[in-house]
Amino acid sequence: MKFALWKNSRFLPFADAASHELPLPRLLRLSLFQVSVGISLALLNGTLNRVMIVELAVPAWLVSAMIALPILFAPFRALMGHHSDQHRSVLGWRRVPYIWFGTLLQYGGLAIMPFALLVLSGGGRGPVVVGQIGAAIAFLLVGAGLHSTQTAGLALATDLAPTETRPRVVALMYVMLLLGMAAASLAFGALLSGVFSPLRLVQTIQGAAVATFMLNVIALWKQEPRDTTRMSQTGDEKRFGVAWRDFTAPSKTRRLLVAVGFGSAAFSMQDVLLEPYGGQVLGMQVGATSLLTALSAAGALLAFGLSARVLGRGADPMRVAALGALIGVFAFAAVVFAEPLASALLFRIGAALIGFGGGFFSVGTLLAAMALEKSDNGLALGAWGAVQASAAGAAIAVGGAVCNLIGQLAAAGSLGPALASAATGYMFVYHVEIALLFAALIAIGPLTRRSSAGKQLSPTNRIGLAELPG
Repeated sequence: MKFALWKNSRFLPFADAASHELPLPRLLRLSLFQVSVGISLALLNGTLNRVMIVELAVPAWLVSAMIALPILFAPFRALMGHHSDQHRSVLGWRRVPYIWFGTLLQYGGLAIMPFALLVLSGGGRGPVVVGQIGAAIAFLLVGAGLHSTQTAGLALATDLAPTETRPRVVALMYVMLLLGMAAASLAFGALLSGVFSPLRLVQTIQGAAVATFMLNVIALWKQEPRDTTRMSQTGDEKRFGVAWRDFTAPSKTRRLLVAVGFGSAAFSMQDVLLEPYGGQVLGMQVGATSLLTALSAAGALLAFGLSARVLGRGADPMRVAALGALIGVFAFAAVVFAEPLASALLFRIGAALIGFGGGFFSVGTLLAAMALEKSDNGLALGAWGAVQASAAGAAIAVGGAVCNLIGQLAAAGSLGPALASAATGYMFVYHVEIALLFAALIAIGPLTRRSSAGKQLSPTNRIGLAELPG
């Protein structure tokens, strides 16, 4: 009976991602590198954001600059993936060296980060400029490490998995990323609750460094097969420029990357604005706005469940992505109309629909990226991740800046009396997001026409609820 439960994917959503070549225990162990990345992301984008501004009294502009530094390495993910494709090691590894050095970069950055932050805040013995330089180096190290680890790790998972299970394996990795972020956020909140102290900050961040190191070591242990014959192979290396031109030569690849960029930017631009909009414009309490994230996550989970049924029946992944973008248009329209109607309920519906549409869009573009007929897994996954992370990071930064700028102009009366409202800056950003979603739909359109309408996905190519992409 226990064996039957283990083998039945109805009871174990991850089981259908496993295979004879990559059994479930080994697959779950490999996915621990995503948990370590989730720990770093939760620390950088969540916990430290509040600690630096509130407890350490660091200026908000400097905090934003520090948090944005890891995004600088996102565009280099394609380069990292390409080099891991071409890497020749005496030990016969391609992916392991990049994951290992990425782990060391993460560990080093997290190890020096708390001390740099304390000096940065004026609480240390050195000048503040030393703390600023040290904090910048720490954030850069963590950013370079997590992008290298994630890109090479996803490529390794794709190498180890059979072709028919690769989309689900990669999607499973993103589930573990989100689980790592959620668990780390709860842990950081518990550790830093109560009276804040510099010692507790040092212990928490360095504990995250140790956890990151240990999780990645466990994830890598005896995963990549050694192939020493690569050292004797010659004449098969490509420069990155040549490989990139070959990869992006098909118009469908370029269109897919453009669609991913527009869609990711559209769904991410409101990340730092949704809760302030609810509080400042609609007068919602802190507890009520905090539930918006849960509503968005619930909408995403519902989208993954429905996409499992739709894709299992042979739906085109790009049509699923287009449906997600279209739902996003209605979602942001609901958020916009919540202000003139003074409806918190409509606002909550819009927040849930943002997650719902984003879930469909993520599933569709992920499967489309995995379906690209490319032998270089590292380059393909690196390109997809680079476009997604770069577009999302840039959109978050631009969205906040544009909202503040337009809001100040409106408050000063420069835009006319009709727009002299606290909601004007937010409204402008939400309309930009709607425009970006229409741009994504324009990019997706020819891709859906080129797909075979009658093409059916086999049962092994279905996406399960647990396979949540990022």
